[in-house]
Amino acid sequence: MGKIPVGTCSWTDRALVSSGWYPPGLRDAEGRLCHYAAHFPVVEVDATYYSLPSARNGTLWTERTPDGFRFDVKAFSLLTAHPTTPNALPTDLRDALPGRRGGRPRPSDIDPGLLDEVWQRFSGALEPLKKAGRLGTLLFQFPPWFTPGDAQSKEFLAQCAQRTAGWPVTVEFRHPAWWQEDERAKTEAALRDWGMSAVAVDMTQNLPAFIPPVTPVTSPHLAVVRFHGRNDAWGTGTKEERFRHTYATEELTEWVPRLHAMADQADEVHALFNNCCADAAVRAAESMRRLLDAPTTETTGR
Repeated sequence: MGKIPVGTCSWTDRALVSSGWYPPGLRDAEGRLCHYAAHFPVVEVDATYYSLPSARNGTLWTERTPDGFRFDVKAFSLLTAHPTTPNALPTDLRDALPGRRGGRPRPSDIDPGLLDEVWQRFSGALEPLKKAGRLGTLLFQFPPWFTPGDAQSKEFLAQCAQRTAGWPVTVEFRHPAWWQEDERAKTEAALRDWGMSAVAVDMTQNLPAFIPPVTPVTSPHLAVVRFHGRNDAWGTGTKEERFRHTYATEELTEWVPRLHAMADQADEVHALFNNCCADAAVRAAESMRRLLDAPTTETTGR
């Protein structure tokens, strides 16, 4: 069975920093990461979605974490066809942004040359992590309007696979059609052919556009589960409203056999908590780790 490292989707979230989880004296950049890495073996980096990372940060992250620690890095917004403001790009690239800078950009709106340049700078900044063996995966999270019925979306995904060849990549879809019965087999086959890992999602099932709790494993190396919480304000409220959720033990317990089944098919399964309000994510991660470590009925003979 593969390993199931558990962590959270950020270690720098303001709500977590202000929650008191970090001890006094360990609330600067170095202290926070060292403290986090002493408790968990993996973390997601979400700041890279909002702006391009720097190689210096990658070097510092490597120096501040132990061997075996992994960073799952979220892809920059433009690389996943999300709205991107000019200020998010380096000055010399801002004029290349499409004129339509708000709303829902179509993949065809984005200059392929700009995407190639952004990818080169993004991937180059992550080389220190990659060389040090600290890079877990690159997370490409596609927006809700990115659908399998749209030829542009599928073409954009294929181009993304070509651009990222040789890198570990996981894909999270925010539109449920990718995992519905009539499309799921094609989605799994495409990701498998491209060597991309699928992301399973835990979220509320009370909304029309919920992602079902499917657990696809499309790579023998890695699978990822992201726990977004089960708040019915998903997609409509503020960040705090969308992700505010305290996982009950029974909600986590139902995922234990699913995680074990995924680990039977992949070398690693990253379980990452994104219910990032106060210290809810780290507490849920701690609880999940205890549940995964607990003896099962098979091992106890009960």
